[in-house]
Amino acid sequence: MAESDSGDLSRVVATVRERIDPDAAERAALRDAVDELTARVEAELADRSLEADVLQVGSTARGTWLSGDRDIDLFVRFPESVDRDSLERYGLAVGNAVLPDGHEEYAEHPYVTGRFDGFDVDLVPCFDVEDGASLRSAVDRTPHHNDYLRARLDDEFAADVRVFKRFLKGIGAYGSDLRTRGFSGYLTELLVLEHGGFEELLRAAADWHPPVELDPEDHGTRSFDDPLVVVDPTDPTRNVAAVCSAENVARLQHYARELLSDPREAVFFGSDPDSLSEEGVRGHVRRRGTHPIAVVFDTPDVVDDQLYPQLYKSIAGVESELARRGFAPIRSATFAADRAVLLVELSHRTLPNVERHDGPPVHVRPHAEGFYDAYAAGDDYGPFLDGGRYAVEREREFTDAAALLESETLFQVGLGTNVERKLREDYSLLVGDDVAELADEFGVELARYFDPRP
Repeated sequence: MAESDSGDLSRVVATVRERIDPDAAERAALRDAVDELTARVEAELADRSLEADVLQVGSTARGTWLSGDRDIDLFVRFPESVDRDSLERYGLAVGNAVLPDGHEEYAEHPYVTGRFDGFDVDLVPCFDVEDGASLRSAVDRTPHHNDYLRARLDDEFAADVRVFKRFLKGIGAYGSDLRTRGFSGYLTELLVLEHGGFEELLRAAADWHPPVELDPEDHGTRSFDDPLVVVDPTDPTRNVAAVCSAENVARLQHYARELLSDPREAVFFGSDPDSLSEEGVRGHVRRRGTHPIAVVFDTPDVVDDQLYPQLYKSIAGVESELARRGFAPIRSATFAADRAVLLVELSHRTLPNVERHDGPPVHVRPHAEGFYDAYAAGDDYGPFLDGGRYAVEREREFTDAAALLESETLFQVGLGTNVERKLREDYSLLVGDDVAELADEFGVELARYFDPRP
C-alpha cells in the first residue's frame, strides 16, 4: 500500500472532525450537568459530615469525548483511613441520594449509575491514594490517570484523540471490554500523546513489529508477554494495553496502512454488514463445500465480561478437540444473544474407521519396546514398520463430528464454567445446511463470518 499525499489525509480528518467534535451547546449542557451533580454530591457529603471530595474523570473531563456520547463519570474520593466497608456504605448512600432513580452495580466494589439531564452518570467511590501503584481498589488509579492526562492534553491533542477514537470505532477495535478486547479510551490518549498526534501514530503503527513496547515515563519494573505494551505512567507494574488482542493490534496496523494509502471517511464510520438470510447461509455452505456444525444453547445469565471469555475458551476447546480427532477445522466463531453459539466449520464431518498412529523410532529402545508391546496383542492393524519407526492403524473412537459433540467428550475440552453448566442442562446441534436456522437471530454475525474482513 503506497502512501498518499499527507494533505489528503488532513482534509479527511478535518471532515471527520466536523461530524464528531461536540458543539458549543453539547459542551455547555455537559458542563451544566457536571456542575449540578458536583454540587449535589458535595451537599450530601456535607450533610453526612464525610471527609471526601468529588472529581470528574474520563473522556468528558479531558475533552476527548465524541459528539453524541452522553457519559459522565464522577469519583467520590475518600481518605485512605476509611475502611473498605465504610467506603462502600458511604459511596452508595451518596450515590443513591444524588441519583434517586439510579441503581447499584458492582465492579470491584458497588457504585451507583443512573440518568441525569440526558446523561448516563456513574458515581464511583474510591480511595485517595498517593499514586497509581499504591492501590486499595482497582479504581483508585483513575484519578491519577486523569491528573496525568489533563496536564498534557491540550486542545490539539484532544482533537487528535477524538479522531483516533472514531477511527478505532470505525474498524471495530475500540473498547477494552472482554468481548471486544480492543483499545481503551485511556490507551488511545496515551498512544496519541506518545507519538505526537493522530497521523504520526498511524505512520508508526503501520510499521510496528509486535511485541511493541512503549514506556512514556521510562519507569517500567516488570516484563509483559503481550503484543502491545504501554506501561502505565502512574503505575510501573501495569500494562495499559494488556487486554488488547493480537488481532486488534493487527487490525489497527492494517487500517492504518489503508488510510494512509487511500484516505477516506468510510474507514472512520464502518457499519455492520447486511443480515444474511437462511438461503444466503445455505448458498455459502454449498459453495464452500464444507461442513459447519454449531452447538446451540441458552446464554448463561452473566455479564458480558464474564460471558465472552468463557465463550472464547469454550470455542477454542471445541475446535482443538475436533482438530486433534482429525476433522480439520477451517475456522470457528462464537456469538450470543438469547442463545449462544459455538460454530466450527470442518473440512470433514465424517472420517474413516481407522486412523494412523506413529510410534517412536525403533532404535529408541525403551520407548519403541513400550509402544510395540502396547499394541502387539490388540486388534489394531500393526504394529508395523514404516521406515525406521513403528506405526499402527487403530480404530477411531469417533468417525462423525456430530457424534463427538453429542457425547460426554464435549465436557472434557475445557469449557467455561457457566457455559458448561448451560450445556449440561440442554443444547442442540445444527449440522451442515441446518446452521441456516441461526440466520433469524444471528444474520449479521453469519454475514461477517461468511464474508470476513480484516
